[in-house]
Amino acid sequence: MNSNSLCFVLLLTAAIKGSGADAPILAPPPAIAAPPARRGQATTPVSSPVIQSDRRVTFRLRAPKATEVVVAGQWANGRAVMSKDTNGVWNVTSGPIEPGVYEYSFQVDGLSMIDPANSAIKPMRQPRTSILHLPGRPPLLHDFQEVPHGTVHQHTYHSKSLDRQRELAVYTPPGYERQTEARFPTLYLQHGAGDNEATWVVHGKAHWIIDNLIAQGRAKPMVIVMMDGHTAMAGGGATGFQNNTGLFERDLIEDVLPFIETNYRVKTEAVGRGIVGLSMGGGQSLAIGLNHANRFAWVGGFSSAVPSGESIDSALKDPATNEKLKLLWIGCGKDDFLLKRNEDFIASLKEKNVRYEWHLSDGGHSWPVWRIYLAELAPKLFR
Repeated sequence: MNSNSLCFVLLLTAAIKGSGADAPILAPPPAIAAPPARRGQATTPVSSPVIQSDRRVTFRLRAPKATEVVVAGQWANGRAVMSKDTNGVWNVTSGPIEPGVYEYSFQVDGLSMIDPANSAIKPMRQPRTSILHLPGRPPLLHDFQEVPHGTVHQHTYHSKSLDRQRELAVYTPPGYERQTEARFPTLYLQHGAGDNEATWVVHGKAHWIIDNLIAQGRAKPMVIVMMDGHTAMAGGGATGFQNNTGLFERDLIEDVLPFIETNYRVKTEAVGRGIVGLSMGGGQSLAIGLNHANRFAWVGGFSSAVPSGESIDSALKDPATNEKLKLLWIGCGKDDFLLKRNEDFIASLKEKNVRYEWHLSDGGHSWPVWRIYLAELAPKLFR
């Protein structure tokens, strides 16, 4: 490993070594309710969220001077007004809530905030939502399961093309450390606007999805690289997005690809590389993948902020694009605000006779949809 890079294993996903085999890691225990506060004990810790056996969930927040507190979550009927007890603690019990991984926040007199009693916070540029994870019974594909687990590494690197320090995360599959002669395909997996390089692991559960698919024999073992998609220092709107994509492309091609292929045992031909992303990251992945089909044979976009026609027009007109691409996968929800943009993109692909797979699903612009897309796409990659 490059001595100038910081590499450590996230405790959330670290593979425990033992007897020469990958051992499962322990899932974090569910929240346990604290004893109710008594009068004069205003500093008693507040426990939140508290998950009950029937999947009802109690949320609590100490805010004695607040006049109104609401919990707002992604689950069905996720908005609930909370009531204040004599100790200034606001409470509400919601549910039963269907198994899944949800975002939620407290709205305190109109101010949206995380749950301060919950350490599970969605990684974002401006963190404002907490995470509620209700595992399924039996476990869902994005839940922790008793299977061999890979490792997630965190790197700090200096981007020469951008002249600044940046972060990325790398997932290596179960057995990577032992299979010293093997080279693995690489998926470059991108987040959306507002999130960062940690979001696909902490909130998207990409590592567990791939672990479980590999254990089921449905996906090829692969390395996954998750970069910080925010590279533009300023700007906004369409111009800011295009500048961001251009800078991101430079960082990926000039810095990250060489870094990964120097420090990890990965395949270096196009059929061994894929690039996929959601929302902003979907636009980045489509633009870079189509314009660099000689580097990425597998390209996908989830609820993509599809790039302008000019940025990919030459690639779509190139008859060699179909020969270079093994798969172009596009997915979007029926209630997604970017649906029209994706439908127009599909029409353009049809017009130019570019082969693709189109997946129109239920749902909107949200992580529950994107986890499903990753689970559907991953088994098709590197075949």
